[in-house]
Amino acid sequence: MNKEQSLAAPDPAEDLSAKILAIADHADMDAFQSLFQSYAPRIRAYLLKLTRNAQAAEDLMQETMLAIWRKAGQYDPARGTASAWIFTIARNIWIDAWRKQRRPEIDPNDPALAAAPEPDAANQMEMRQSHDALHKAMQTLPKEQIELIRLSFFEEASHSVIAKQLGLPIGTVKSRIRLAFGRLRTALEAVK
Repeated sequence: MNKEQSLAAPDPAEDLSAKILAIADHADMDAFQSLFQSYAPRIRAYLLKLTRNAQAAEDLMQETMLAIWRKAGQYDPARGTASAWIFTIARNIWIDAWRKQRRPEIDPNDPALAAAPEPDAANQMEMRQSHDALHKAMQTLPKEQIELIRLSFFEEASHSVIAKQLGLPIGTVKSRIRLAFGRLRTALEAVK
């Protein structure tokens, strides 16, 4: 190729970038059709190597082309070539499809997914009585111990977090919680 011919022939990479930018800038259908005609077979062949399934490769190619149309505005020529951007989209779509395929289907009849049955009236009454007894027993504790139990068990704060929050040594927090439980046990026995 001589100098004059090289000036006249467009660079395929620049042409591809220009097509993607035209799609991004003004939804150029001609640019997309040209891109589709030149890249759809390449993408299909690439995906066929990955999937080893002609129908899956065709479906994923269609999904890739749709993603190129939607994501054309995200293409940045400064970050890499247009063909690398296109094949990265294809690879990511293949990975997503592979992950979905590997994920087991959820069985709606699985007992683990069933809601816990409502407790019967006797159990509800027993739970209410236990709640009331605990509430009465907690009222017999000093405020500092109630605060320690609240932080530790209702807010699920660790002993070190409680120590920092209250400005106490961790050993003091542990011993006060143990003391609070001892008093609470005694108070619960008295309430029953």
